[in-house]
Amino acid sequence: MARPRLGQHFLNRPTLLARLAEAACPEHAPLVIEIGPGRGALTRFLLERAARVIAIELDRRLAGELRDKFPGEERLEVVEADVLATPLGQWGPAVVAGNLPYYITSPILTRIFELGASLRRAVLLMQEEVARRLTAEPGTRAYGFLTVHANLFTRPEVLFSVPAAAFRPPPKVRSAAVRLTPRPEIRPHEQEQFLEFAARCFRQKRKTLRNNLAAYYGPRIDLCPEAGLRAEQLSLAQLRRLWARLEESG
Repeated sequence: MARPRLGQHFLNRPTLLARLAEAACPEHAPLVIEIGPGRGALTRFLLERAARVIAIELDRRLAGELRDKFPGEERLEVVEADVLATPLGQWGPAVVAGNLPYYITSPILTRIFELGASLRRAVLLMQEEVARRLTAEPGTRAYGFLTVHANLFTRPEVLFSVPAAAFRPPPKVRSAAVRLTPRPEIRPHEQEQFLEFAARCFRQKRKTLRNNLAAYYGPRIDLCPEAGLRAEQLSLAQLRRLWARLEESG
């Protein structure tokens, strides 16, 4: 399910693979998009729970091995492509599953969030540190722009931890399974504008909101009681209210 030379490692414990597939497809799913199927360890379990699996694999050799492993399986389509250059919404509403390469986890998450209403749910294996950032509480060290981004579009939850020994070769860090449940869709232009605002708030994380936002809002930011706080001290709801007030006063 992974390519060590591309920053991934193969999960090879059937019990954990079965848990991932069950979390992704608690009931029979019409379509699953699998990211980084590698040798097809998770693919086998997903096929037991889905009418169709689109497996996106960058490595040409592994893509060929995957086709050979499931000969004549018409429900499986192996797409040899870079997931970051692949429009995931082209196949319609889908569950997303996979073992994410550590070094491009955040960009892949962004592509998943961009699915909007087409995302049924996502169950993903990732570095445990990133999983904790997705579910961090305001005021904690792990809380940041990624937390806000993820929670704007989904409700993230850590399902279980996965030890390094469960992979071949074992990575140097622990991993975790995360489920992302989509939130009701908000208007696209609001998503884009608010994320731009949030990125400004977290641009220099240790600085106050006043310091990060003064160049964009001038003296208006001084009128906000949150001006002396850091972005990491505000929840998503508080950040959205601050953004709305600043936009209305412009």
